[in-house]
Amino acid sequence: MSENPTPLRQSNAGTANELRIGVVFPQTEIGNRVEDIRAFAIESEAMGYRHLLAYDHVVGGSLAAPEKLRNRYTDKSPFHETFVLLGFLAAATTTLEMVTGVLILPQRQTVLVAKQAAALDVLSQGRLRLGVGIGWNDIEFQALNESFGNRARRFEEQIALLRELWAHEVISFAGNWHTIDNAGIQPLPTQRPIPIWIGASAEAAIRRAARLADGFFPNARTIEDHQAQLATLRDELDRAGRSRETFGLEPRITLADGKPDDWRRLFSWWREQGATHLTMNTMGSGFTSVSEHLKALETALRTVETA
Repeated sequence: MSENPTPLRQSNAGTANELRIGVVFPQTEIGNRVEDIRAFAIESEAMGYRHLLAYDHVVGGSLAAPEKLRNRYTDKSPFHETFVLLGFLAAATTTLEMVTGVLILPQRQTVLVAKQAAALDVLSQGRLRLGVGIGWNDIEFQALNESFGNRARRFEEQIALLRELWAHEVISFAGNWHTIDNAGIQPLPTQRPIPIWIGASAEAAIRRAARLADGFFPNARTIEDHQAQLATLRDELDRAGRSRETFGLEPRITLADGKPDDWRRLFSWWREQGATHLTMNTMGSGFTSVSEHLKALETALRTVETA
């Protein structure tokens, strides 16, 4: 088992002259109408968006649960299962990249994730990017019968195992939490390996992303906090001897947090920071229909195109 990630490929990170713009799937607001879910992806692709990013939660604790759930997702927050959702949307589209942003990896069985991701990558013809994180909600870990306390350590081993399973028809793997004796998954994914990105905000997790991942999803509320995260990321990339130019960076613009001029300024700032991808998030804007989400996305895309 190697501690070093597979070398980055330029096609994952974009190029110096390209910033790929995608959309956040409005998980908690879109509802259950199949027509709406399909239309959101199809229309986003038709507008010119390059990828669709979906959040992940399996269960939500009620407000009778610990105080930490206040102002977070609860049992009232609907989430379509990430792999099933992206498989459905991949079949409805032709070029739109499917992104998990982020899949809570340590609360899931690693080999099953490898199998699901490989299947989605094959059926989408190589359009999967697997964003992963360690999660924050121990209620969810308990429900899925996984340990919350050792999730960060298991997470690193999980990433190594995923890459091994995707690269070889048969593997033998002996780790602290995983043992495989001459077995493998079939079919293998179209991409060898599927790109793995990490989303995080804590310093240790940002440094882990710089060492192990193909790209990073920053998560902060202010420019000052983003600057601090980027300084940590760049420092660890340099320490690990990894290229900043080929490492992916995907921030998010939440449309509810500002006006078009704010979106344009923030887009320009991220482009100056070397972002390779960027997603537009329409949740929290008070929209009650898919058409409102799509109209806002059309406005946002045309706005930043002039930045």
